[in-house]
Amino acid sequence: MTPRRVTVVGAGVIGLSVAHELARAGDRVTVVADRTAADSVSAVAAAVWFPYRAGASPSMPRWLARSLIRFAELAEDPGTGVDLREGTVVERAPGADRSWTAAVPAAREALPAELPPGALSGVRATVPVITGSQYLPWLAARCAALGVGFSPRTVPAVDELAGSADLVVVAAGLRSGELLDDDSLFPVRGQVVRVANPGITDWLTDDEHPEGLTYVVARRADVVCGGVAEVGSWELAVDPAVEASILARTAALVPALAGQPVLSRAVGLRPGRESIRLEHVPGDAVPVIACYGHGGAGVTLSWGCAEAVADLAGAGLAGAG
Repeated sequence: MTPRRVTVVGAGVIGLSVAHELARAGDRVTVVADRTAADSVSAVAAAVWFPYRAGASPSMPRWLARSLIRFAELAEDPGTGVDLREGTVVERAPGADRSWTAAVPAAREALPAELPPGALSGVRATVPVITGSQYLPWLAARCAALGVGFSPRTVPAVDELAGSADLVVVAAGLRSGELLDDDSLFPVRGQVVRVANPGITDWLTDDEHPEGLTYVVARRADVVCGGVAEVGSWELAVDPAVEASILARTAALVPALAGQPVLSRAVGLRPGRESIRLEHVPGDAVPVIACYGHGGAGVTLSWGCAEAVADLAGAGLAGAG
């Protein structure tokens, strides 16, 4: 039987993960994108497994659990850039959403000594931390090894692909809305600064910090410090005042970071949406599956959503999630 021709629009972590799963299922896959994974918002992410600003979906528990399992398997190979690390989710108000802990059986209540001043409670958990600068090239290489082709160009319209594809998967982050006439997407601007790692291994997220979203994610050679979540902002320039605030907040939470050399800085626009769109899309000249709107959890949900796309593509269902 002739392999199905599939075009995946988008080369970020979602697009590459989808391409990987479809190629593994036997499809002849081409990734079309006007930028590489290294230039995508995926490369900016601190990339600790956690469903930050991922919206609502009844399929979220399954996607989270499947991604956690896949990343835990990858952590067995140091070459992937994936590590399992313990850290803390800080809670500063009652009623915090802990639904994500269903996928992490060993998650536990944080002790008072493990929490910053002003925290009400928290959760300690060991989850994957993904170093994008190593993981994304590894994933692209894995796709290539499965026969995935790469076409660096802009796709002006989905219908343009009808002659060369039997199925199109739109996984182009913020640009997905333009391709599918969906105005529900919005940017959530993030900014990070990467500093030298003084020898810490933990991660920490403090979404309700009184001075703004704050997180510290220790990786092998650096620490990603953040951040901001500016809804509706398209600004891609680094804001020095925001960086100074990030460094002050993170050093207050983790004193070992104070004075560490800045290695790099970056801005990314998270693809915000009220819920992730993962479904068949009717009305185009070629069958289309949408997979976008992951907010700040694209890396976190990548494998679970990629598996769901592969299932959807294989079963021809009307929708998922």
